[in-house]
Amino acid sequence: MTTTSAGLLLYRRAGGAVEVLLGHMGGPFWSRKDAHAWSIPKGLHTDEEPLAAAEREFAEELGTPPPPGPTVPLGSVRQSGGKTVTAFAREGDFDTTTIRSNEFELEWPRGSGRILIVPEIDRAGWFSLEEAAEKLVKAQTAFLDRLREHLSPE
Repeated sequence: MTTTSAGLLLYRRAGGAVEVLLGHMGGPFWSRKDAHAWSIPKGLHTDEEPLAAAEREFAEELGTPPPPGPTVPLGSVRQSGGKTVTAFAREGDFDTTTIRSNEFELEWPRGSGRILIVPEIDRAGWFSLEEAAEKLVKAQTAFLDRLREHLSPE
């Protein structure tokens, strides 16, 4: 069975450039990583419509519902672990100092019996499309290309 996630890539225009909102993955495995350790706010869904799941996951991972507005479908990608991620883009702003991510239990180190409670997203930030390409997990960089294509003049 394929694991499916849906996420929302929030973007804003800043001084003529486009910036996107990314979340740094929480937990000890990611704590000292920066390159390819960020993700769009996303999460698993099954019976839920992908856009509804993307909006729900944004609120759960960042602590605030996404801003309203027109939504652009960015399609799907398959990540290296086999998960399929469907993403949507929406223009809006978000104060990254206010995140309150949901948390999950993690056995760390694996097999130790020691359970940690860690946030799904430990911090968020705004990045240019070029910076975001260096920070996002590799498969998700396709969403940046699709956003860029959507925003480029005809």
